Amino acid sequence: MKVRIVVSYVPRYRRGHRFHFVPPVTGIHLAAITPPEHEVELFHEQVRPVPVDASPDVVALSFFSGFARRAYALADRYRALGVRVVAGGPHVSYWIEEALEHVDVVVTGEAEAVWPSVLRDLARGTQRRVYRGEPTSLAGLPTPRYDLLEERFLVPRVLQATRGCPFTCSFCTVPDLNPGFRVRPIDEVIRDIATTHFPRFWQEKVAWFWDDNLLVQRRWAKELLRELAGLDRWWLTQASIDIVKDRELLDAMERSGCIGIFLGIESLDEADLKSVDKRQNRAREYRDAIRKLHDRGICVMAGFISGFDDQTPEVIASTADRLNEIGVDVPFLSILTPFRGTPLYDEHRRDGRILEERDWPHYSGYGVAFRPARMSPEQLLAAHRQMWNRAFAPAAVLERLARGARSLSRGAMMLSAAMNGFYGLKQITGNEPAAPPLEPKGTIRHPAPGDAPARLSRLGLKRDGVGISQ
Repeated sequence: MKVRIVVSYVPRYRRGHRFHFVPPVTGIHLAAITPPEHEVELFHEQVRPVPVDASPDVVALSFFSGFARRAYALADRYRALGVRVVAGGPHVSYWIEEALEHVDVVVTGEAEAVWPSVLRDLARGTQRRVYRGEPTSLAGLPTPRYDLLEERFLVPRVLQATRGCPFTCSFCTVPDLNPGFRVRPIDEVIRDIATTHFPRFWQEKVAWFWDDNLLVQRRWAKELLRELAGLDRWWLTQASIDIVKDRELLDAMERSGCIGIFLGIESLDEADLKSVDKRQNRAREYRDAIRKLHDRGICVMAGFISGFDDQTPEVIASTADRLNEIGVDVPFLSILTPFRGTPLYDEHRRDGRILEERDWPHYSGYGVAFRPARMSPEQLLAAHRQMWNRAFAPAAVLERLARGARSLSRGAMMLSAAMNGFYGLKQITGNEPAAPPLEPKGTIRHPAPGDAPARLSRLGLKRDGVGISQ
């Protein structure tokens, strides 16, 4: 069969992006685990339009909640042409009934264990409506299909070496979607880096680990870094802030070419962190933790979330100045979002705080989908935009770059300059995050608390301790 993989996307800025740093790992990984008897093509909507025609036998859509309406519209058009559509990813794993109104097959959870069976059944015409992908070993995974990537990604070598996270932050779906913490064999990770080549200097040099928490298992992580040190590469990833307590690990990160670490700092207030079970963070320790990473020349990218219950518009806006004070090199600024599958969603649903009239575009990380405690939804959105504009104003960007010139390695400085320049140019030109439309484009049928089993049974499905099954 001819299989067309589509990674859906909707621009989250007023005028979108002219270039993109890194592709999601989803599409190139799904293409890699597709059995060789099938012809595969890959489209990332963020860099090129997707043709809607009847040439593929199967279209596989991957998307998260903020892009759901776009993905459903695409699925409807393909099905009208007689093309069968499969959907997977975090959104459909929790909104199965909704997705089945637009697609032929839903794959929940992790795809490795079921994707060949899905394609086999589709080829025979015996496909089920729902396939549950259970967590499996990560040994034996093939190298991602980098050959299928579009040229507009600046850093094409994106890969995954681990899966899962040991922490249980209440706003995060990872502990439910990818339970436990699993690692790949180190030789297979090294193979994915050492045997893949790209035309430009920085593309050949950089490996971007698309992991939720790469350095959790310290012994495995240090062995990986020892192997990486022999490759003469630069690498970056996401990790928890407790890595700074392990001096041996920090030294290994420096020797192996680490140029950037993304930290989920989320808030500068201890009460905010406690409210979402982010207990591994200590706001009072941020400055010292960032200094330790700077001592190794590593760029610190940090995520901050607006919308915690004790925040006011003034507190949110002032965060832009405070993050520069603690030494953050590149801030990533989002709005708290109650995704289904998280304790936060359950809590807000129980308390009647979900704004049910707001459609999926409000679930992009830049919209407001719930009722804040100390301000209106409109005030939260305005405060976040004010913080964003202050954080990427020319003076703030120049301050971060000047500090980086003194403390960062060459690769880390290039990373900081590229990202700060990217967002700083958006701020200067007024290309800020776009406000989602307030008028509904569809209907979100949020379940009443406790009614999921009855609704699932109507589809012949049931929920167990792992996910959804037939």
